[in-house]
Amino acid sequence: MKSAIIILAVGFLLFEFMEHVVIPLIWSIKDRKKRSVCGVTGMLGKTGEIKYWKESEGKIFVNGELWRAVSDFPLSAGDRVVIQKVDGLTVNVIPFKERDV
Repeated sequence: MKSAIIILAVGFLLFEFMEHVVIPLIWSIKDRKKRSVCGVTGMLGKTGEIKYWKESEGKIFVNGELWRAVSDFPLSAGDRVVIQKVDGLTVNVIPFKERDV
């Protein structure tokens, strides 16, 4: 009877160790190389649509939000753009070019 209780206790402790230490460690190692989906790094490379544009700045619509944008390229409302850089709450964009397949 004593050996059965000891075996159950050790099995329980091993299970808890696996559940709370080993499995989260494996997930963190596996997921650390994935690209971020939020924050500044998640914005880079996203495409958006220009809602308002005047000279070299305007507003673009990306991921359900309106962002202040600047560009060195001539753009107009309705154009699609790609985010190249994020500086505070302003994004630098370039025109979107579809790839020829």
